Amino acid sequence: MQNRSEDRTTRRMLYVARSTALALAVAASGPTAAHADRVTPPPVPSTIAVQAGNTPFLQGHGVGTQNYICLPCPNATTSPASCPDDSGFAWILFTPEATLLADNGKQITTHFFSPNPSEDGTIRATWQHSRDGSTVWGGRATPSTDPKFVASGAVAWLLLPMAGVQEGPTGGRTLTATTFIQRLNTAGGVAPSTGCSQPSDVGAKAFVPYSADYFFYKADDK
Repeated sequence: MQNRSEDRTTRRMLYVARSTALALAVAASGPTAAHADRVTPPPVPSTIAVQAGNTPFLQGHGVGTQNYICLPCPNATTSPASCPDDSGFAWILFTPEATLLADNGKQITTHFFSPNPSEDGTIRATWQHSRDGSTVWGGRATPSTDPKFVASGAVAWLLLPMAGVQEGPTGGRTLTATTFIQRLNTAGGVAPSTGCSQPSDVGAKAFVPYSADYFFYKADDK
C-alpha cells in the first residue's frame, strides 16, 4: 500500500511540474508574440508625423461613412475662408460613422463625433473601444492632402493630438494611454460636388462611404 501511495504522490508531483513548465513557456512566449505584431504605420508627410517619444500601440482599419449636411456658408462653425466657393452654401461634416476592425475582422472601436468632457463639451472626433469602453477624443486636426500620399477623391490624412480620455464603465483603459491619432491610407469620403448651392438644399444630408487606417500612439515611458 505504501508503494502505491508513493507512486500516486510521484505522479502528482510530475503533473504539477509539467503544468508549471508549460505555464512558464507560454508566459515567456508572450513578449515574442507581441513583438511580432508590432504596429508599423506607413510613411507620412512630414507635416503629420508624430513627434519623437511616442510609439504606435494600436491599429484599426476603419470602414463607414463621412456624413455631411448642407448649410449656409459661412456659419457659426465655418469661416468664410473655409467655404468651398462663393455660393453661400456648403456641405459641412457633422460626424463620421465608422467601425475600426483588426486584421482578423474583429471590431476594435467605433468612431464618431461627441462632446469632450475635458473641453466643456466641445464636439471632437471620438474613438470608443468596443470591448472595454475606454474613450479618446482627438484635438484640432492637422490635415494633409499631399498627392504623393493621398489618393485622388479621398479625404485628407490627419494627425490629431489627444484632447481627452475616459476609462470604460468597468475601468477599461486601452485607449486612455493615447497621445496622438493618425488617419492614413484613406479612400473615398469626400463631400459631394453638387446638391448644395441654393436655399432649398439647406438641411439635405449625404452619407459618403470611406475607409481609412487609424493608428493610436502612446508615450514611450508608458
